[in-house]
Amino acid sequence: MLTDIEIARNARPLPIAEVAAKLGYSADDIEPYGKFKAKVPMPTGGGKAKLVLVTAMNPTPLGEGKTTVSIGLADGMRRLGANACLALREPSLGPVFGIKGGACGGSMAQVIPMEDINLHFTGDFHAITSANNLLSALIDNHIKFGNALGIKEVIWRRCLDLNDRALRVVEVGLGGSVNGVPREDGFVITAASEVMAAFCLASSLGDLKRRLGNIVIGYDGDGKEIRARDLKAEESMTVLLRDALRPNLVQTLEGTPAYVHGGPFANIAHGCNSVLATRAAMQHADYVVTEAGFGAELGGEKFLDIKCRKAGIRPACVVLVATVRSLKFNGGVPRKHASEENIAALEKGFSNLKRHLNNLKRFSQRVVVAINRFAADTDAELAALKRLCAECGADAVVTEGFAKGGAGAEELAAKVLELSSLPEKEVTFAYPDSASVPEKVAAVAKNVYGAGSVSWSPLALEHLAKIESNPEYAAYPVCIAKTQYSFSCDEKALGAPEGFDFAVRDVIPRAGAEFIVVLGGNMLLMPGLGSSPNTDRITIDTDSGEINGLM
Repeated sequence: MLTDIEIARNARPLPIAEVAAKLGYSADDIEPYGKFKAKVPMPTGGGKAKLVLVTAMNPTPLGEGKTTVSIGLADGMRRLGANACLALREPSLGPVFGIKGGACGGSMAQVIPMEDINLHFTGDFHAITSANNLLSALIDNHIKFGNALGIKEVIWRRCLDLNDRALRVVEVGLGGSVNGVPREDGFVITAASEVMAAFCLASSLGDLKRRLGNIVIGYDGDGKEIRARDLKAEESMTVLLRDALRPNLVQTLEGTPAYVHGGPFANIAHGCNSVLATRAAMQHADYVVTEAGFGAELGGEKFLDIKCRKAGIRPACVVLVATVRSLKFNGGVPRKHASEENIAALEKGFSNLKRHLNNLKRFSQRVVVAINRFAADTDAELAALKRLCAECGADAVVTEGFAKGGAGAEELAAKVLELSSLPEKEVTFAYPDSASVPEKVAAVAKNVYGAGSVSWSPLALEHLAKIESNPEYAAYPVCIAKTQYSFSCDEKALGAPEGFDFAVRDVIPRAGAEFIVVLGGNMLLMPGLGSSPNTDRITIDTDSGEINGLM
């Protein structure tokens, strides 16, 4: 059996100008980065395409295949004659070299050139990292040369697009006065940087510059906020991001156009591709398949409560991805036995999927469950899962995009086209703009996660008081950072835990992103590598330059 890399290498991709032409771009519109990827113009307004959101049950070590389903679905829709395209996030090097590997789908449902996309692509992540760290350098430079702004507390952190736990807390400015003023600092992963969030939510280059200038970098001795614009940082930061802000265009193995742009994580950020790429896709296609990271209570909730609210968009249909083996895992089956038929465990683990279904209905969404089929799934298990979904009032469709590409996703595509043809419904948000920050957190924690209470640490309460004293933040949505493996803050609490306490560790204003980050439990903004990272499996042939083990 061929590996994902071998399948991608054996593909015969179209020149990127031909892919762009499918969306109505001329050769003069695009800026090619080699033969098979390009930057395209930023959209000048909204679009009229039907938007299809793909989200999922809580992830497990067994994998659910949300990106694979998204790609197979778009390919399947085009096979049925629909003018469909994709709008996906860019992969981060953290997971690529960490535990997860690449993020371009798999087997017959991939976006290509896979190796380029998973690595440096068009340099967007590096531009975001540089802009973030330029601001850090300007902060320390300002303190070194007199600190005219009276900076006393710095909350801005440097970033790096790699997992490196040793950088979570660092000391900078050591080694004498020539190196600056010593202070404690730290790093977040680039996907968690506020620059990434502002980049992905910006509606134009001018809006990006405004957002960058609004970033709160710290406080003076009186507790007054100090912004990036006070350091005159926003112009140079925007210069670094000018080219990166244009959406990227690539293709699937079947030649379906795919915008891949921006990459915030959904467990520590808002988990959606850029607004600009989504709008460009909606201008140039009739159907746009997009994806929100991790489970529906993380990326899905943030897509609806943050991206839809801020960008003025709404899904015509939501696809909720599940697998038989991951539901059995939620039902208590050990990973090594997940391929064995066990309908009782499937029924028990279904509680996880059921809560996601109910949550999406609470957001007033039309939902179809995509059962991403694996080879060991039995007919009895698939029938049981369909029955359980039907009892919840949801259709479930088996999809095989991984093994068969678009041909294996045609049934799912037909159901999505059917649901998308119905009159669109407004999103019912989890909370109103006018709610307080504690009310917004409680609404998500209790109504979406299933918590019984919310507790706030002394540090969180201290920072909450600062936030509540500034009327600018009154209407901001909350972006909750927590483990992706459970509805709760405990990653081992599988299924659908109820009545737990949701512990808020800290709360941070993100005036550039225009949301409030809420840290739940022990969630960290800089991941670490595992005991056996994906680097153990990646090799390169120094004669041919071919890479193996990237997925």
